[in-house]
Amino acid sequence: MNASPISLALTPALTPRLEGSTVVSVDILRATTAICAAFQAGAEEIVPLDTLEALEGYRGKGYLLAAERGGKKIGDAHYGNSPTEYLRHDLHGQLLAYSTTNGTRCILRGGAADTTLVGAFANISVLTERLLSHPTPLVIICSGWEGDFCIEDTLFAGALIDRLAASSLYAVSQDAARMALDLWHLGKSDPYAFCLPRATHIQRLEGFGAHDDVLFAFRQDTCPVLPRLTQGILKNLH
Repeated sequence: MNASPISLALTPALTPRLEGSTVVSVDILRATTAICAAFQAGAEEIVPLDTLEALEGYRGKGYLLAAERGGKKIGDAHYGNSPTEYLRHDLHGQLLAYSTTNGTRCILRGGAADTTLVGAFANISVLTERLLSHPTPLVIICSGWEGDFCIEDTLFAGALIDRLAASSLYAVSQDAARMALDLWHLGKSDPYAFCLPRATHIQRLEGFGAHDDVLFAFRQDTCPVLPRLTQGILKNLH
């Protein structure tokens, strides 16, 4: 059996063809971390949306509205993009309509794949188990920041690639995937400390007072959930 190839898109604009692939969409700070936290808090489903106009279409239809732009909660939305905030609430049975600056667009970009999963340090072990049990060509899509590369998403990609490449089920031959793996080997002893002086988005968020969210985003296995996108809706498979 041939090993399944791993490809990495450093930004959504670099996404290759996705037919026949599994996608893992990543936005460590903070959308995919927050999605994992919301499911951990009991949310039933999350609808990722790319615009605030689309979000408004869910108002009054039984959905909690969650919205963020530039790192800050939008207007009268029930929630923003804070994973620690979600974990402070009981969301059992709740439906969320969710739009963020980068992350929800990244998730929707992966919708053309056979399977689209949401990845973060918060669910890395459950995610790894799923990928090892269903080895197919894998594309990891990093959301980046407003179209540009970001270190924290790439570092997570390297952590995931490291786990998968330790088996004989996956192979790493693409340059971007190799670079992410090398980055992880440099920063894995303390991912937060490694990123702190390098990642502009960490500095931006900590300037907003989101230090607890940033620390949480680098902790592994805090939310053992497995969000999957099906027909435009995220549900927890785990």
